[in-house]
Amino acid sequence: MRSEIIWSKALETSKKALSSGAIIPLDTFKYKSLKVLIDYELRFLKSPNPKYLVEYGPKRNPFIPWDSRLEIQSVNNTHTLILNKYPVHIGHMLLITNKWKPQNGWLNIHDFDAIEYVDNDTSGLWFFNSSREAGASQPHRHFQLLPRHHNESVCPRYDWFCSLLNSRNKLFSLISHCIAIKPRKNTYKSNSNELYNSYKTMIKEMNIGDVDLNNKPLKPYNLLITSEWIALVKRRKDKSNGFYINALGFAGYFLGTKYSNVDELIKFGPEKILKDVIE
Repeated sequence: MRSEIIWSKALETSKKALSSGAIIPLDTFKYKSLKVLIDYELRFLKSPNPKYLVEYGPKRNPFIPWDSRLEIQSVNNTHTLILNKYPVHIGHMLLITNKWKPQNGWLNIHDFDAIEYVDNDTSGLWFFNSSREAGASQPHRHFQLLPRHHNESVCPRYDWFCSLLNSRNKLFSLISHCIAIKPRKNTYKSNSNELYNSYKTMIKEMNIGDVDLNNKPLKPYNLLITSEWIALVKRRKDKSNGFYINALGFAGYFLGTKYSNVDELIKFGPEKILKDVIE
């Protein structure tokens, strides 16, 4: 079992950040359960849309410098773990590069070293949005982690991804053709080189480019990382039917606003919405 010391530090930092106003949790409510949402979770904002759902920015880089009240700890002298300023769930973390690195550039071994360092203590659902078209809210490189205890469900579509990983044939799905997935051979004390090599292999498989040949990715994409697998989703655009879709949409989490066409989602199912934003 992981020690989850980092998660404990994140929760303690969250208490202080809440009292100082450094984090602003988003107030949401869960949509009633329907058969079409059997492995999805649909939530709606109670408050007005936060700026990060409306604009790509802001003009001032919020990570240089980052708000010290959000800082959890330094990671490998290359990255820093901070709190998400607008969390739906308390404890939502961002792993940011200390120096400017573009969100839409190639990831490198140092990024996966930092992910490994955190993951060996506190695991859960890691996700990455490569650009605005893939749902990123900031152009400065950042990864996100939703911590999970070992006995908790990682995400609503976890079993679906495991089935995709273990199936010799592609599952009948509107979106599986744009997903590459690789197993994590060692689910504890993982190897960052293994993750990095899987990333480079999936990039090539999905025709997103070559780390050694192209200056940057040719297409937007999302990453999802759990203790069991790493998955890549090739993207085309960031929204459909009023839903802003980042990596969490493919993990089974939808966040609706007053502009979201829920009738379309209920009538045709979440995969129809996701199909509209993939390559």
